[in-house]
Amino acid sequence: MTKFKRAFAMIITAVIVALGLTACGQSTSKSTANQNTTTNVSAQASVRPSKNAWKHSSEKKAYPNMKLSKKNWLDVSIKKQRVYVKNKAGKVLYTMLCSTGNDDGTPRGTFHIQKERGSHFYNASSKEGANYWTSFKDHGIYLFHSVPVNKAGKYLMKDAHELGKVANSHGCVRLSIPDAKWINSSVPTGTKVFIH
Repeated sequence: MTKFKRAFAMIITAVIVALGLTACGQSTSKSTANQNTTTNVSAQASVRPSKNAWKHSSEKKAYPNMKLSKKNWLDVSIKKQRVYVKNKAGKVLYTMLCSTGNDDGTPRGTFHIQKERGSHFYNASSKEGANYWTSFKDHGIYLFHSVPVNKAGKYLMKDAHELGKVANSHGCVRLSIPDAKWINSSVPTGTKVFIH
């Protein structure tokens, strides 16, 4: 019976993720919340978009150790196209370039990192996919992930070069390859995500 339950759970998870990745945020839902969104100006100034920013970590310093504090959280600024890793007091620990959803496609509000994550997906209907995806809403619908890839797994240069400059996703939060990989491997399930 345990094998049956495990197999059933895996099939259900695969179906949910497949359906979610098909949409990757194409339907929008909005929620609002009041949060402290204080940003560290010096941290913002040090992270600027460049043509090849999508290949590198957004900052030259090490990523924060998320295991040291369960109170660290992710602050996504749609206006600035940035993701800030903040501590409990709101101090910016790390700043990442991002590209959020065009046409107001990224949901606003408070969410949490969910257990669904993976190394790669491809959506045949939108003819794009991404690497290092991590769900933050609707269990596989809204994700943090790398800049997009085509069916062959090659990065889409036009979109990649716009990282941190333009909101051009279907609703997910696009990141540089190393930044997406870090969130995927180091940000614990349950971490707060505030999007405004």
